[in-house]
Amino acid sequence: MSKVRIAIAGDIHDCWSETDCELLEKLRPDGVLFVGDLSEGDLSVVQSISNLSLPIAVILGNHDRGKFNKGGFLRSQLSILGEKHVGWSLKDWVVPPLCVVGGRPCSSGGGFFLSREVFEVFGDVSLDESARRIVSCSLEADPSKPLILLSHSGPSGLGSSASSLCGRDWKTPSTDWGDNDLALAISQIQKFRTPELVVFGHMHHQLKTNYANRSTFHLDSCGTAYLNTACVPRRFINDSGVNICHFSWVEFDNMKLKSVCHRWFTDNGEIAYEQILLDR
Repeated sequence: MSKVRIAIAGDIHDCWSETDCELLEKLRPDGVLFVGDLSEGDLSVVQSISNLSLPIAVILGNHDRGKFNKGGFLRSQLSILGEKHVGWSLKDWVVPPLCVVGGRPCSSGGGFFLSREVFEVFGDVSLDESARRIVSCSLEADPSKPLILLSHSGPSGLGSSASSLCGRDWKTPSTDWGDNDLALAISQIQKFRTPELVVFGHMHHQLKTNYANRSTFHLDSCGTAYLNTACVPRRFINDSGVNICHFSWVEFDNMKLKSVCHRWFTDNGEIAYEQILLDR
């Protein structure tokens, strides 16, 4: 398989239904990535995603960890997803030929913070240990396949303005709100290989301080691409009264990242709008 097409669902926040599943069946990507914040307590959303017939990889977000300092809701979702959840683990797909390594589960950004719920389920994991786990999984990844890092929050180091990929936009002064453990892991991974793509969400495209949108794509000097997929809401009705749904979309050709874009589809699978971020 020389060409691989991957659809990426940004923060869902309960905005998922059978219509989304039907749309994916029409689009037939080779795989689907989910960056987390699947629901606010509705396990039927998680079950629907887990039931998809396509290859999928999921990282849970901060809204998925539950409340009240207990890990019951988080455990329920992990039980439903099984090996499809890639937090601190490696997903080595044969078809499509890709390796996906998950970052820290349920991240809320802001450097490093381990919530009580994550502590209850995964134990007391330090920043250095979190980075070590991500690096260790990347070392196990097949070097002949593209490597994708999947996280809920993106790494620190991508800018400190409100419009940066992981910039804090709800409070002044703006600051870098990315994950320090993920940034540390990436810097160490790049010493032995180049991750083709780092995919995340959490920081919504629409800024809270004004009507502007944040930057959503960056290509660093090592050749690693960074993609923020958190278009919220994912669904809306356009001026023509047509239902529109967002997926980020990436394509690989001969194991190299070829194109990255945001696409808004009609429910019959047609592209209504497209924002091209990379086209090689």
